[in-house]
Amino acid sequence: MTIHSALERAFTNRRVLKVISGLHNFDGDRVAAIIKAAEIGGATFVDIAADPVLVAMAKSLINLPVCVSAVEPEKFVQAVVAGADLIEIGNFDSFYAQGRRFEAEEVLALTQQTRALLPEITLSVTVPHILELDQQVQLAEELVKAGADIIQTEGGTSSQPAHSGTLGLIEKAAPTLAAAYEISRAVSVPVLCASGISNVTAPLAIAAGAAGVGVGSAINQLNSEVAMIAAVRGLVEALETANNRAIV
Repeated sequence: MTIHSALERAFTNRRVLKVISGLHNFDGDRVAAIIKAAEIGGATFVDIAADPVLVAMAKSLINLPVCVSAVEPEKFVQAVVAGADLIEIGNFDSFYAQGRRFEAEEVLALTQQTRALLPEITLSVTVPHILELDQQVQLAEELVKAGADIIQTEGGTSSQPAHSGTLGLIEKAAPTLAAAYEISRAVSVPVLCASGISNVTAPLAIAAGAAGVGVGSAINQLNSEVAMIAAVRGLVEALETANNRAIV
């Protein structure tokens, strides 16, 4: 397995920020704006849809590692040929609204199929939050045995915050933080905490045992590049603060 050197350093230092443009986002102009803001703001890497055209564009625009997301293993092959640095099975959040569920058996099968097609590439796999916590942990362990190099948690779509402001942000992140806490203690690979994460809860993800966070809607739903850059910088600073406090 080959991992991008800058990515490896960030995982070791536990301050990874992945900016997600969206599994179903094939709008080239929109993706370009998001990934450029990610680089300017100081993100570690970007996660885009598994489309060779988008990958080629991303590689021409930014110097950050490019991850591609899909739920069909064959889509990864052309994306890797186009230059993708790593691949992600997930994110599943966008499918739940459509009534599409991903159970443990399917995620494990997708991981095995992907590894058979691409045995060397760095592989991240999302653990579905629809599973009970103990089942998430069990699946994570099986995914690592099947070749996953990174485990990603989720849960933002399942939480219904009862409050606004800081308390609401913590409520929204609670499911993915709980999964990161449990899974990071069960597997030896890095855990990325994603889905419902903000600059308020990014430090909590690190405290829970994650090596970093994946953030999508908190950035990609903003309407200006300036706002997106500011959001990325805020997350980078939150992760740095979390790590500096841990060192002290």
